Amino acid sequence: MNILVIGGGGREHAIIKKLRENAAVETIWCLPGNGGIGEDAECVNIGAKDIPAIVNFAAAHPVDFAVVAQDDPLALGCVDQLHALGIPCFGPDAKAARIESSKVFAKELMKKYGIPTASYEVFGDPAAALRYLESAPYPIVIKADGLALGKGVVIPQSFDEAKAAIHAIMEEKTFGDSGDQIVVEEFLTGPEVSVLSFTDGTAICPMVSSMDHKRAHDGDTGPNTGGMGTVAPNPYYTAEVAQQCMESIFLPTLEAMREEGCPFKGCLYFGLMLTPNGPKVIEYNCRFGDPETQVVLPLLKTDLLTVMQAVENETLNDLTVAWHDGAAACVILASGGYPVAYEKGKTITIPENLPENVTVYHAGDKREGECLVTSGGRVLGVTARAKTLEQALADAYRAAESIHFDGAYMRRDIGQRALQAKEN
Repeated sequence: MNILVIGGGGREHAIIKKLRENAAVETIWCLPGNGGIGEDAECVNIGAKDIPAIVNFAAAHPVDFAVVAQDDPLALGCVDQLHALGIPCFGPDAKAARIESSKVFAKELMKKYGIPTASYEVFGDPAAALRYLESAPYPIVIKADGLALGKGVVIPQSFDEAKAAIHAIMEEKTFGDSGDQIVVEEFLTGPEVSVLSFTDGTAICPMVSSMDHKRAHDGDTGPNTGGMGTVAPNPYYTAEVAQQCMESIFLPTLEAMREEGCPFKGCLYFGLMLTPNGPKVIEYNCRFGDPETQVVLPLLKTDLLTVMQAVENETLNDLTVAWHDGAAACVILASGGYPVAYEKGKTITIPENLPENVTVYHAGDKREGECLVTSGGRVLGVTARAKTLEQALADAYRAAESIHFDGAYMRRDIGQRALQAKEN
């Protein structure tokens, strides 16, 4: 079995390591991959957004199955193109990927089908947005319509901050064309929960819940990042909440996508806020979250390739997906200065004999000769699986502290809110 994986970060490394557990898997090609992924797959220097080159590679190699893991190629129709070659794929087509690639599409879908979410307004004109924001309640949420590497959300506390955000997103084009339109939402309060789910368009299998830590610094301060760490399961996501979400959000979303003529197949990510008025959708993603994947997949007991094939074949309802007991924690080691400015090319040193329950997922590194060096903002995800969350966190931090590169930094409070919630 030869598999093609599109992407090159920590999420893709986690997927590849899990696929490797299937004895039938022989070759895994990763486009473009990274330095650390090269230990588990054959990396090919083709960018994840270069759809013509990806298609040419797939046509020239005996690819039995493809996993399109990154948001950009999904939005650009990579699955559509690979399906046209007759290659089975895990991931949504371009029409279904709009649930992430267009915040406007997602909000209007929820409004039309009565799926609980924050109230909102859409603006394509900066002046109109500013007129609205002059009398809006604060804090408020401003989102770029398109893809923005998980950073296209600003939460202004005042009109002056909102004005600066509008200028950056819509006029300076901080996120390029993704800022041509914006969504302005009411600010919701409550615990946040991430729920990734396998779905074949009709059946849905939610994965273990998780808690992300988006802010750069301890105490949830500093700018938004792609994620500084995660824990799973999320203690706020009780069986009762899960049932409520299934009935009011998960199944209605699948039905809405089918009704709109774009059934969703792949991994559908629900970013939820557990408000005093019940669970509401903050955002959808059309793929595995990063770094949520790095704590969710280590807890998956059922073979990942088998699940992905059931999704593609629309037989998910016939499969029982099982999970390990216990918990997992991931601590991100980032380059100093991330997510703003940071230096690259720092040599990475990782101990050879890490504990068996610890896995290092490579996100932003590359090979230079015999050395592994930093090449991105989020460099490594250090994940531990254990019987308890307390042990998983202790093991992840112990391992993270044994890894070195100049300027490395990590948040020191990953999982603390989860531990407090468990005590209450």
